[in-house]
Amino acid sequence: MTIDRAVMAFAGLVVLVSLALAQTQSPLWLLLTAFVGLNLIQASFTGFCPAAMVFKRLGVKAGKAFT
Repeated sequence: MTIDRAVMAFAGLVVLVSLALAQTQSPLWLLLTAFVGLNLIQASFTGFCPAAMVFKRLGVKAGKAFT
């Protein structure tokens, strides 16, 4: 698995968990979904992604987007 795929999988997981928490706990959890979406948009323009930096430190091999 590359950093690119790990970031996408992590973002998808966070969105799904956020939606489940919004359904069962509080609608305020939808703010987490919005944060993930905004972070993905800014990462596509700037190339800066904190999750990619964490995965790189964990030893996940580089992909094409986050080197």
